[in-house]
Formats: sequence, C-alpha cells, structure tokens
Amino acid sequence: MTTTSRTSSTTAPAQRHGSNADERPGDNAENTRKNRVASPDQSLANAPLRRLPAQQRSMARVQRMLDACAELLDEGGYTELSTTRIAERAGVAIGSVYQFFPDKKAITQALGLRYLDTFTLRVANRLAEESFGHWTEAVDAIVDEYIDMHRNEPGFRSLHFGDVVDIRLLDSDNENNRVIAGRLRDLLISVAGASDGEKLDRAIVVAVEASDAVLKLAFRDDPDGDPRLIAEAKLLVRGYLEQLFGPRPRR
Repeated sequence: MTTTSRTSSTTAPAQRHGSNADERPGDNAENTRKNRVASPDQSLANAPLRRLPAQQRSMARVQRMLDACAELLDEGGYTELSTTRIAERAGVAIGSVYQFFPDKKAITQALGLRYLDTFTLRVANRLAEESFGHWTEAVDAIVDEYIDMHRNEPGFRSLHFGDVVDIRLLDSDNENNRVIAGRLRDLLISVAGASDGEKLDRAIVVAVEASDAVLKLAFRDDPDGDPRLIAEAKLLVRGYLEQLFGPRPRR
C-alpha cells in the first residue's frame, strides 16, 4: 500500500508568508487573511516550468498567467482552455507562455500547486490562531477553509486540486487526495495527539477521500454548497476519525 508522503507537509507559517513590515494600522484583519496565501515563488518551485522566473517582473508575468488560467477555468472549464486564450487574458505574448510552460496542462498543474499551498497555509494559520476545545472543531475548521476557497478563490471550484485534469496532477507519484492527506496529517497530529504510523496515514487518506466525495456532491446540488451536505461531510469525518482521536465528550 502507498502511504501518504511525509515530505509534503507544510513549513511553519512564519516561514511561509514573510515579514509584516509594510502593514498599515487598521489593516490587521485584512492582512491576516492575505497572509494565508502561500508565497508564489514557493508554489512555482515544484511546478512543471521550463525554467523558473529569475526576476520579479517575470515572476509577476507568470502569476498573471495563472490568474488568467483560473478565470478561464471558471468561464469554460478545462476543455475550453488553451494557451492562446491564457496569453490573451494575461496580456502577454504566446511566446512568453511557452517560455515557461510547455502546454495548458502544465499551467493548470502550477495553478493546482498554488491552490494546495494556499489551502495548507490557511489551515496551518487557522489551527495556530484559534484555540480548539476538541479535535472535532479542528476538523470542522479544515472543512470550512476548503469551503471558503471553493466559494471565493477564482478557478478553484472548477479545478479543485486537479482531478478534472489528472488524478496525479499535483505529484506524479501520488494521487491528488493522497498529497492533500500528507499535508493535513501533521497538522492534525499537532492538535489531536494521535500516534504516528501507517494506521494514521490510511485513516487520513480515507477521511480526505470521503469528505471530498460528499463536498463535491454539495456543490453539484447547490453552487454555493448545500449546507446540509456540508454538515454531513463534517459529521462523516468526525465519526470516522473517532477511532484514532477518541470520541467527542458528552455534554
């Protein structure tokens, strides 16, 4: 059996979003939210680029390509996506696209990795910022971060973490949900105190697969996510993970 990758866990939040030296008074809440977005250059480090952008200007150009890709995915899906349309939407020459990406799949892979890093960092910051009375509240918080990205992150509702393109879009050696599980396992250990091992790896993979299926159903039934099915997804994961983390205390 393939277990989740241990190398895919996130680094500490303080290392991921840099200094807050440019913050202005009164902007704390907004800046806290913005700081949950992963560093773009870190996301691109694992992307299938022909070459990494060497200057800030070229980095900004690549990010515009990814932003354009996200917008176009929401408008027409992956089948309607093309490198030509991405170049036009990003306001760059088609040669500039091919300077960094071989094809549209590579662009969506880079976008999927950006989503993965953003989600991981949002969850890490949420778990660090809030005091949870029980591990089930941490599980609910993870689901809530996914729901918020689905509702508000351009392109995410269309691409998710890449299954519409390739079930191994994020990592050629692991399915997308296993990569996500690998990111979440260490974060859950930190708040739930489970014993590390193959049983935990397997349980996190099952929880991710099960919740993913129900949440996709929730957004098929309602563009904003059927709240009843979202609640069922949380209940499903909490009930399953009780075998590892223990039941919720009775009130």
